[in-house]
Amino acid sequence: MKASELRAKSAEDLQKELLELRKAQFGLRMQVATQQLTNTSQLGKVRKDIARIKTVQREKVVAK
Repeated sequence: MKASELRAKSAEDLQKELLELRKAQFGLRMQVATQQLTNTSQLGKVRKDIARIKTVQREKVVAK
């Protein structure tokens, strides 16, 4: 997910996307704990996407 794509979304859409990613992150953490996760790079990708969304949300707040 690119930051330019996120900037085009509304604040409500960003919040929904953030909630979905946090649920995905929780699921991945549970898979790591039970040793079921084979592709551990997914966890890093989700974390970076969450950070991107939070950054764009903050940019929108500061711009107002």
